[in-house]
Amino acid sequence: MLNSGELDKVFKALSDASRRAMVERLVRGPVSVSTLAAPFAMSLPAVHQHLAVLEDAGIVTSHKIGRVRTVQLATDALTGAGEWMGRQRLPAERRLDRLGDFLATTGEDET
Repeated sequence: MLNSGELDKVFKALSDASRRAMVERLVRGPVSVSTLAAPFAMSLPAVHQHLAVLEDAGIVTSHKIGRVRTVQLATDALTGAGEWMGRQRLPAERRLDRLGDFLATTGEDET
């Protein structure tokens, strides 16, 4: 389970559409930075900055062999954020269920 600071880093990293797109690509498997950068209209240094944010949040890892840096999604990188969102969803669903029950009984009383 992530502590509050780690969770903040994950959500901050995922707040940017380009970084989310990079994560979506990395779900399919590791790639070189240049391959990952190809679909984006940004410089290679800008891609490296985005990757640094993702790496700092623990979402991706990278390694360099020769001149090629390969990036991959970190194992269980998004598990903590997913668990946090799941914990928030359950109480909200319960409130909506109670509201639905209330509205159903109110509607029955009027008919």
